Amino acid sequence: MNPPRSIEAVESASLTPISPAGEPSPERSTPLLEARFRKQQGLQFSLDVAFQATPGFTILFGPSGAGKTTLLDCVAGLAKPDAGRIAIGDSVLFDSAQRMDLPVAKRRVGYVFQSLALFPHLTVEQNVQYGLTHLPQAERRARAATILQQFRIAYLAHRSAREISGGESQRAALARTLVTDPAVLLLDEPLAALDASTKAKIIDDLREWNRTHRVPILYVTHSREEVFALGERVIVLDAGRIVAQGTPHEVIEAPRQETVAQLVGFENIFDATVEAVHPERGTMTCRLAASDQGDRVLLETPLVRADAGSALRVGIRAGDILLATSLPVGLSARNVIPGRIASLQQRDVIVSARVNCGVEMEVHLTLAARDSLQLVPGREVWLVIKTHSCHLMQA
Repeated sequence: MNPPRSIEAVESASLTPISPAGEPSPERSTPLLEARFRKQQGLQFSLDVAFQATPGFTILFGPSGAGKTTLLDCVAGLAKPDAGRIAIGDSVLFDSAQRMDLPVAKRRVGYVFQSLALFPHLTVEQNVQYGLTHLPQAERRARAATILQQFRIAYLAHRSAREISGGESQRAALARTLVTDPAVLLLDEPLAALDASTKAKIIDDLREWNRTHRVPILYVTHSREEVFALGERVIVLDAGRIVAQGTPHEVIEAPRQETVAQLVGFENIFDATVEAVHPERGTMTCRLAASDQGDRVLLETPLVRADAGSALRVGIRAGDILLATSLPVGLSARNVIPGRIASLQQRDVIVSARVNCGVEMEVHLTLAARDSLQLVPGREVWLVIKTHSCHLMQA
């Protein structure tokens, strides 16, 4: 979890000018965020990125410590890159070559932190009006009333910020930032603490807001579900570098790098050698590198550009593997592999089974499945794996 951010930072990041009529400011140029910069942090970590973000959601995905929040801070102006350039359309925010570093309050960047940092001594309406101090009082009230209505919290206008729920606080923090009409919106895991239903409703309202404003939104999350719910584009960060970017399907469902596969939940990754290619079936046969005591494990996988003898890596999600306690017949799945349960571990409502089948595979199943199949360590089982559940990557 990232550390909470200061109230002062929230104040500065919220101060973006808006036009008197409440429409996007006429000074807004093409809403394309372009960034290429590097920033050294200590001796061990360096953030070095180059990307573009078009209007809509761009998800920043990756493990803790990958550099996601530092990236947002550099765009917002809360951190200064060592070198590079950051621009929103024709507006240059930072350019080391030109020695340009636009102050935070002039960047027109909205930033909602993980900690939210609402002012507890103010009402919700006063919190939302905070970034509008340059406008007449009547105009501030009108703008606040509109955004509170859009985010379904108008009934909270006169309630103290310390008296509202977590979901209401999230909506209030978003409203406080969006009322300033930012040219770019930065969201650092703002919904991480919410239940799925509350999160989905807020996401829908945020989508609706952006249908009319059409600004680039950089959204940090660790949630694979949020990637698919929100993302039009995904950027994967690891150790300060962009290791993959593309659509959610390209990046999450079909990762090309093993690092990305591990991040997005491929629990089983093995060395493999192409045994045979079957272009007429659209498949090929791969042999997994078994342990010294293990039997040879063959998998039918999707066809990729690789010749017999090529070395690859095969990734299989634990949730994509079925278990049977008797030899299954009449299946469409092409891979049925005998094995024996080595261990069972309950993780909340999921059971993780380790199965020895020449290699050790992790399988996820429900508590009901474990009990109905009477699974215990040592039990003989068969693994059932569909061809397209076997994802191939370069070795």
